Amino acid sequence: MRYFAILILCVLPLFATAQEWEDQQVFGSESAPRSLRILSSTDTSFFVPIIESFIAQRPDVSVEYLVTGTADLDDLFRQNPDQFDVVISSAMDLQLKLTNDGFAQWLEEFEHPDWAQWRSSLFAFTTEPAAIVINTAAFDGLPLPASRQDLIEVLRANPDLFDGKVGTYDVRLSGLGYLFATQDARASETFWRLMEVIGSLDAQLYCCSGAMIDDLAEGRILVAYNVLGSYALARADTEDVLTVILPSDFPTTMMRSALVSKSASDPGLAESFVSHLIGLQSEGSAEDFPLPSLDAFQDTSGRPSISLEPALMTYLDRLKQQIFIREWESAIIQDR
Repeated sequence: MRYFAILILCVLPLFATAQEWEDQQVFGSESAPRSLRILSSTDTSFFVPIIESFIAQRPDVSVEYLVTGTADLDDLFRQNPDQFDVVISSAMDLQLKLTNDGFAQWLEEFEHPDWAQWRSSLFAFTTEPAAIVINTAAFDGLPLPASRQDLIEVLRANPDLFDGKVGTYDVRLSGLGYLFATQDARASETFWRLMEVIGSLDAQLYCCSGAMIDDLAEGRILVAYNVLGSYALARADTEDVLTVILPSDFPTTMMRSALVSKSASDPGLAESFVSHLIGLQSEGSAEDFPLPSLDAFQDTSGRPSISLEPALMTYLDRLKQQIFIREWESAIIQDR
């Protein structure tokens, strides 16, 4: 029995680190003397040119790029901070809390706007809006919604067309979806009315923007709410199929951010990658940096509508989170 217990203790770490990745790729030579492990919620296609340009300057470096959802990313990194060197996520609130909880390495000052960093440890490098994305052909003869209220009206007026055909994030599974939803709810009561309308139409719930865009392109859904506009705009194959609408009533614009793990195996190399990333967003071409830069989507104050500030963590309070999700479930998951 004692030997069996020892065996269990030996095997447990293997189970703890087992993970099914959305994607996993290695760039550069696997025998390179230096390696970098990046944990990210961003689709690999956006980071290929960024990583390749980094490796081109450092042929002695290999980069392993691992993709998972924003909520899983946060849980995985908290459990294994020594397994990853750089963490990249669109869930600003979770990234800010990781930094606040001491998981991020303090870095030397970069030339970077104060509003796009937090405590010299968390660095934003994109601005990306939440959008209404529609299957263009399905709206032939219907008014295109310019705002959330417009969307409510067109959905209410055409229930047979849109029943089972409206998608949005499942905020219980997606950290980014939860961020967008809580920020929308803070900005306007229109959000809750829209959730009730979408819920009455048998809402389709998703983990991530890519899956919503795939289903939009195939016609399995006709409307996606709060999807990442940058993902839809980047897809050349959907250019004539989908229409991306940035709501005119109020913007919800997040910043994708990066941090260096305080337990990074090669902190100097990890810092060099973040520096490279920040430099590309301000100076690189669209081919070198295929994501929206910090200047791409800003409101009249000269910064994105969701800022890197402590207020972001309000809805991460366990009680507030439980209450919000319960209200969201009541609106979006309706007995029919």
